[in-house]
Amino acid sequence: MADRKTEIKSAYKSLGKAHSFYDGMMTCSTLMGRFVTKIVWNMNREDALEYQSRSFEMIPADFNGRLLEVPVGTGGLSMPIWKTLPNAEITCLDYSENMMVSASQRADEMGIKNISFLQGDVGDLPFEDDTFDVVVSLNGFHAFPDKEAAFRETYRVLKPGGIFTGCFYVEGSNLHTDKMINRFYIKSGFFTKPFDTITSLEQRLKNLYHDVTVSNVESIAIFQCRKG
Repeated sequence: MADRKTEIKSAYKSLGKAHSFYDGMMTCSTLMGRFVTKIVWNMNREDALEYQSRSFEMIPADFNGRLLEVPVGTGGLSMPIWKTLPNAEITCLDYSENMMVSASQRADEMGIKNISFLQGDVGDLPFEDDTFDVVVSLNGFHAFPDKEAAFRETYRVLKPGGIFTGCFYVEGSNLHTDKMINRFYIKSGFFTKPFDTITSLEQRLKNLYHDVTVSNVESIAIFQCRKG
C-alpha cells in the first residue's frame, strides 16, 4: 500500500506541474482536452459539463456550513463553484502537494478567502467525527489505493443529515474506456484497481447512506447521498 501511495503521489506530482494541460482536460477548455475527453471517455464538452454540474447540484446556492473537498486536485472544477459560496467554511485536502499548490494559487487569483488547504490522506482524515455538512469528491475514488478506508472516512467526518456528492470512473459502462484505463491510466499511476461498477457503487453507498442517487455519463458515475 505504501509503495502504491508513492506511485500515485509521483504521478500526480507531474500533473501538478503541468496543471494547464490537466485543467484543459478536466474542463474541456482546450483542443487537447477535448481530444482526450473524446478519445478516452467518449464524451463531448456538453457531456463533461453535464456530469460536473450533477456533482454539485445538491449543494444549496446559499450554503453557509462546513464543506470538505477531497481530493481538491488543481481546483479547476470546484473553485468557480466555491467562489459563489462566500459564507461557507471550505477545507480542501489532497495527497499531492503539487496539485494542492495549484489549487491554492487558483483560489488566491479568484479572491476566495473562506478556504483552507491541507495535505493529507483520504484514508486517514485529520478531522473529528461529524465535522462537515458537505463532503465533495471529484474524480478521486478511482485513484485512491484504499477505497474501503476512503469511503469509511468520508462517511465518518460527515454530519448526520449531511451531503456526500461527487463523481469518479466506474468500469463496465464503456468497454473502450475500460481498455484505455487498463492500458494507460493504471500503468501511469493515475488510477488504482479495484474499480466499482454502477451497480456495486449504488449498493455500497446504500449500505452507508439514507438517501442515494447514482447516475452516469458514459464511464463517469455521479453520486448524490445524504447521511441518515
